[in-house]
Amino acid sequence: MSQNPGEEGGLPQAAPNINLDNPIQTVATGDTLEDQASPVVDEASPSSTFSFEMLDMESVPAPYQEVQPHWFFCRRSDDNTSWLPFSREDSDKLENACNTVKDEEDEVVIAVEGERYDVHVKERKRYAVYWEQGPTEVRRCTWFYKGDKDTIFMPYPEDVSKSLEEAYMIAVTLNEWKRKLEFSNGETVILHNPKLIMQYQPIGLQDDWVSSPSENTRPQTVKRGVDNISVEIPDGEPEKVDHLVFMVHGIGPACDLRFRSIIQCVNDFRSASLSLLASHYKHAQQDGQIGRVEFLPVNWHNALHGDATGVDEDIQRITLPSISRLRHFTNDTLLDLFFYNSPTYCQTIVDTVASEINKLHTLFKQRHSEFKGAVSVVGHSLGSLILFDLLTNQRTGLEAREGVPSGEPFRLNCDTLQQTLTRLGLEQYLDTLQAENLDLESLALCQESDLKDLGIPLGPRKKILNYVRRKWLSEDCKKRAVRLPPGLQVPPQVTSDHDGNQSSGLTTQQSQFHRAQSVTSAVDYEYFDVGIGQVSIDYPQLAFHPQTFFAFGSPIGMFLTVRGLKHIDPNYTFPTCKSFYNIYHPYDPVAYRLEPMIVTEVDLEPMLIPHHKGRKRMHLELKDSLTRMGMDLKNNVWGLLRTACQSFARPPVAALPSVDGDTTIKRDLQERHRVCEEAESSVSAEQTEQPEIKVGMLNGGRRIDYVLQEKPIESFNEYLFAIQSHLCYWESEDTALLLLKEIYDKQGVAFEQPQQ
Repeated sequence: MSQNPGEEGGLPQAAPNINLDNPIQTVATGDTLEDQASPVVDEASPSSTFSFEMLDMESVPAPYQEVQPHWFFCRRSDDNTSWLPFSREDSDKLENACNTVKDEEDEVVIAVEGERYDVHVKERKRYAVYWEQGPTEVRRCTWFYKGDKDTIFMPYPEDVSKSLEEAYMIAVTLNEWKRKLEFSNGETVILHNPKLIMQYQPIGLQDDWVSSPSENTRPQTVKRGVDNISVEIPDGEPEKVDHLVFMVHGIGPACDLRFRSIIQCVNDFRSASLSLLASHYKHAQQDGQIGRVEFLPVNWHNALHGDATGVDEDIQRITLPSISRLRHFTNDTLLDLFFYNSPTYCQTIVDTVASEINKLHTLFKQRHSEFKGAVSVVGHSLGSLILFDLLTNQRTGLEAREGVPSGEPFRLNCDTLQQTLTRLGLEQYLDTLQAENLDLESLALCQESDLKDLGIPLGPRKKILNYVRRKWLSEDCKKRAVRLPPGLQVPPQVTSDHDGNQSSGLTTQQSQFHRAQSVTSAVDYEYFDVGIGQVSIDYPQLAFHPQTFFAFGSPIGMFLTVRGLKHIDPNYTFPTCKSFYNIYHPYDPVAYRLEPMIVTEVDLEPMLIPHHKGRKRMHLELKDSLTRMGMDLKNNVWGLLRTACQSFARPPVAALPSVDGDTTIKRDLQERHRVCEEAESSVSAEQTEQPEIKVGMLNGGRRIDYVLQEKPIESFNEYLFAIQSHLCYWESEDTALLLLKEIYDKQGVAFEQPQQ
């Protein structure tokens, strides 16, 4: 295979253009390696080797030792190609497999990088396991080069490295240096001495008497072995996985200002978490108490914008030709918001997200059969809204035990009233309902007030009406209705007739299912006739119960509000997820709070996320210090006033006061005492801390809204950093530490603040 090395992760254009099929050409026609790596002592230019003679060449040369290889993989981008090293652990696994495999044997596959990639050793390719990504080249690297404009060393192809190593072995063994190897394109490597090996570019058209390429070309440094180059080799990841987290992206294919994909951003977030585990959970990791947290990306954008839907082609036909770049950006990103509000594509999005999560979960369990930990989900921007809607529509309890698949209409034709009450554990009310000649069909037409009149308590009648109405909901009615999340209250738009009966303008059939309630909590599902173009979304079910839902830069609060939802019931919880964190940057233009929708009577400040180094940022500390100084000054003023009042309240020493004088003194003392009491009460009221307020059960009674600390430079101009603030979460160590604390606190492992 002969391709451009720069495109295939080989040498860039500034490096030697080596023919990989025949990388080395002999200068002479000899067949021996001595002929190929021929001495060039007489040919080398004195000016080019003068500085080399300064080295101590009289010392006894060290005996030849075989070079230790290290394995690298190629990473390509639009304008750059780089080679990154595997961890030492992964490199050792690949080297052992390479040494044991034989040519006639089948392909050997080695799992690397936390088993997120598989390396086909014989093919020298690295394949992603959990996401779609083209295979990348893998090399067993021993020799490296770097030009004047390069910042890092690049590895030679394996066949070139082999030839260089053979020439180096002969030079060391015979102690004969200044040997030359010439490539097929005219580029040359000269081994001047063990510490100085250079590569020279082609000379071009020159006279025959020009014997050395070093006179008119800029050489490139050549190094042998990974220990002689400045490269940071990763430490590797713990094998044990304590927790699994799925991360769902927002609008568009890019997740940050560098237009990186969700895969790259999740890789950065994972790296940040590994670094924090090593610093904040050091002893727990060393003791083997914990391992690591695995983060996997969930990509739904490709399924929406791929050829399967054809929506990109349809949008392109109606797009104006002007400002093409801006319109392309709009079509590729902002339209995702409209797609999610479209009944057709919203179903595609939720199906894709749920199926991708379930697929990744199954694949992860297959590759980590020993995994017994919990699973959490993270959503960024629109991805958080998708997860919120999915989690509000998960089924559990009775429905989960019955194994009713998602999207199938519920039918009770085969059930009797007795069977239904038995299933609900309410057999004691069978005689009461039968006395009124109620069957399942007539029970579905009843209102809550009807069952109340029969003497059925609140809890049982809620369970009966919820079960019957949801089971009796026909497929035709579902197609004409929108199911809103449970626990979310819509302002009633009803009218009352002269008898006091309320009507919402729904049809008779639809009103039967108005305000059907959740099985798991005392909250309501609502079904409204919303007109043309809107249908009910059939939300798929996840294959697991998430432990925690983290929302980054989330517009959930705004979307719930524009849907007409005014209040979230404090008792509401997700059916299958008991913890929820709404994390946002203070300047994020897309983020909205949720606590004010739960606690409406108190103005709560969001919880400030601690800095990962254990302190507030300097400008925030300065701001707090100034605030405390103001409060201290105010308290000191009140303290002086109290002291003065106490001195005024002391009875004066008077000789034989009159009766009128006694009355005047008493009145004066009472007035002064009242002023002092008011002053003291005002001071004590200000110093009294606010009692802890529970913000509902959405996060188990704990706080929900958590705000990051802005950087000092961001505080100078909020608008300048607004877009960046919406994309900062992927590289935020404070956010990663909050996730780790929530995960490991549930496992009884406390973090340790490192010494600064």
